[in-house]
Amino acid sequence: MQRIKKDDRVKITKGKDRGKEGRVVKVFRDRDRVLVEGVNYVTKHQPLRQNNRGAMEGGIIQTEAAVHVSNVMPICPSCGEATRVGFVITEDGDRRSKMRQCKKCEGTF
Repeated sequence: MQRIKKDDRVKITKGKDRGKEGRVVKVFRDRDRVLVEGVNYVTKHQPLRQNNRGAMEGGIIQTEAAVHVSNVMPICPSCGEATRVGFVITEDGDRRSKMRQCKKCEGTF
């Protein structure tokens, strides 16, 4: 089970955007990276080209780039602070489920 999932609120702990918060848009598990909304903007230069309506597209475009998983911390929904993640196994009759747990307030999310 992953410590960070899509739609989690996270806080950036390292880099040029340290201290910013955002929502996880996509998780790249094979590369250990996450795409966070509104964080880590990079400038891309795209060549000018004509679209199907005749308008010109391209130029200098700012897009969001992925951040390494080790540089973000999830924000606990119950206490509202950036926290480390632990796991707890709950048993419902004959079923077991693994849930993420906040290390500060011990609430599950």
